[in-house]
Amino acid sequence: MGTLTKPYSTPPLIKNLGLQDYASVWQAMQGFTQTRNENTADELWLVEHPAVYTQGRNGKAEHILKPSGIPIVKVDRGGQVTYHGPGQLIIYTLIDLKRRKLGVRRLVTLLEKAITSLLSEFNIKACNKPKAPGVYVDDKKVAALGLRVSKGCTTHGLSLNIDMDLSPFNNINPCGYAGLEVTQCKDLGITNNLQDLSNQLSKILVDLIIKEAT
Repeated sequence: MGTLTKPYSTPPLIKNLGLQDYASVWQAMQGFTQTRNENTADELWLVEHPAVYTQGRNGKAEHILKPSGIPIVKVDRGGQVTYHGPGQLIIYTLIDLKRRKLGVRRLVTLLEKAITSLLSEFNIKACNKPKAPGVYVDDKKVAALGLRVSKGCTTHGLSLNIDMDLSPFNNINPCGYAGLEVTQCKDLGITNNLQDLSNQLSKILVDLIIKEAT
């Protein structure tokens, strides 16, 4: 009789990077994933970016509605175009899916659940949409998701709008959906700052990932 391998239960390391240029962090994610091995700890990178649009690898130019002077970076994640800027929390999920015995869809579900759980702590009812990954409140998108899997490991992750200038979203079809409205924690009545929400959300996410191994 063979021995059963226990699911990997070591919590991901949390690294708070502060405000960082998008391209540098993207390159660092790629480097981390290319050089990691079966003993490399998973990591969650918490970061903000200066204003930038990122367009997924199958992104269509038609979803960028008008030029704005904000740089556009074509990246290797799935999905269409989205906007990142100061006041938005990004959590990059550098997870070895194979080791944790997680599928991509399951990780997406965990990311969405972490965000809806956070919002529920402020009595805000949020939901996900199976055909349009992300988290929504009253049909307005408050959080976006985008992942890439390479060698069984993920890069990219989630973005949660906290207290930011939302007007750059008007220049695009967010995530490829014409007319999609976006919202943020501040407009939902949440007054906690980005650092506090970052700590709360990362803790919830780590707990959910660990729970998968039990």
